[in-house]
This record gives sequence, C-alpha cells and structure tokens, in this order.
Amino acid sequence: MAKSSIKIRAKAKGGVTTVKCLINHPMETGLRKNKKTGKMIPAHFITDVVAKHNDAEVLSAQWSGGISKNPYLAFKFSGGAKGDPVSIAWTDNQGKSDSATAKIK
Repeated sequence: MAKSSIKIRAKAKGGVTTVKCLINHPMETGLRKNKKTGKMIPAHFITDVVAKHNDAEVLSAQWSGGISKNPYLAFKFSGGAKGDPVSIAWTDNQGKSDSATAKIK
C-alpha cells in the first residue's frame, strides 16, 4: 500500500471537533514556465475535497489553481466523539485521488 498524501489530526472538545490536515500535492496552476526548458508546466491541482464524520459529509470544497502547494486545511464541526472516524478525500484535475481516515482524539 502506498503512503497517503494526507496527514490528519482531529480533536473533540466541548462538543466541537477540530480537524487539521496537510495534503502533499504540487498544485500547479498551468501558468508557470519551466526555467530550464521554457515550456509551460501543465496544470495539476486539487479540484474537490470532501470530509466525512461517520460517513456523513461535514465539509465539501471546490478548489482551483489558486491554492498553494501542499495545502493545509483546518475546519470545525459540531459533534464527534473520541474514537469516531474522520475521513478526508481529494480529487485533482488529472483524475488522481487519495483519501485518509483518522480517529478523533
């Protein structure tokens, strides 16, 4: 199994769960040139991000080339208990995707 491109941490406190994740992705806009060859670097960026808690969607985001390389995402949602699963999944404009799951601490 390949190593996931997503690192997740989730923590519940006072009925609110805070999720923090780091996604390893190049996030190329398609507007930069390779300095050595002068050719345009093809666009390669995440288009959709979905977060779920116990299979219920808690976040849905549509991204574009304006997001930085290796994006950091943090959000909160109501509910969640220690030991519950939180999953993050992304899809990019080249059809690649990844997902990861972590338990709430």
